[in-house]
Amino acid sequence: MATMGLTTEEQKAVEQFRADIVSPSMDKLVILDFWAEWCGPCKQLTPILEKVAADYADRGVMLAKVNVDENKFIASQFQVRSIPTVYAIFQGQPVADLSPARTEAQLKQMLDQLLEKLPVAAGGGTPDPATQIAPLLEAGEELLEHDGAEQAYGLFADAIALAPDHPGALSGMIRSLAALGRHDEAQAIFDSLDDAVRADPAMERAASVLSIAAAAVAPDELLALKVAVEAQPEDHARRLELANALMAAGERDAAADALLHIIAADRDWNDGAAKARLLEIFAMIGLEDPWVAATRRKLSAILFG
Repeated sequence: MATMGLTTEEQKAVEQFRADIVSPSMDKLVILDFWAEWCGPCKQLTPILEKVAADYADRGVMLAKVNVDENKFIASQFQVRSIPTVYAIFQGQPVADLSPARTEAQLKQMLDQLLEKLPVAAGGGTPDPATQIAPLLEAGEELLEHDGAEQAYGLFADAIALAPDHPGALSGMIRSLAALGRHDEAQAIFDSLDDAVRADPAMERAASVLSIAAAAVAPDELLALKVAVEAQPEDHARRLELANALMAAGERDAAADALLHIIAADRDWNDGAAKARLLEIFAMIGLEDPWVAATRRKLSAILFG
């Protein structure tokens, strides 16, 4: 649940929700009850929820309540249209709608089914932080690959709240900020990290993203670079500058073509700078990406053809 573009009150509500529900749900199964003071059925259901949560506490179950009148934004995010509405939350995500369960037996039956399938930490044990944040990082990376940078930022922020120095979470946040055009903030976070964190392999993609973002130029400058390269096609330094600017502008096909041109002309130029940059781009995008696979074939054809 990202906080960008929200009012101050909405941001506070999201942060409170993260603290009260998302963080505990990393290792517990949270029964999330949407209710209101004026709701008669809610008052009838509350004692049942409280008793079942107490009975199942040693199995890693806890109860959290959200007053829909006081937390309208949170209720709207869950598309609550009637109350009581009850969800089971695990690792920050709804895993079941418990609303149909209105008796102790029904609720226990649904919880038993969920606990058989989910790796809930029984007895209130503290899991490995890496295990806690793994689903957040996975979901964040998936969103980043599909133009969901704002939502990814929220997930990486949740992960950092659990493990402030986790390189994967920090890398994800930096890359999310860069994708949102907030390059100064991304660079500031990277610069604030100690050398040990920046040296972690997980930070390589973040460093590449920042390096490419730093090469961005205004549209008229990009056009001037294209003209200059056309006028002096053997100026590899200028073509590399163009490739970097093209990549920063999102023109990765043209950027790759420029780098491949240099490699074909002189693969050892400047200690293989063009090839190194292209491989850096591959790693940044992800080696399983179809575009990367196709471009790698072009590179192989030049190197080994």
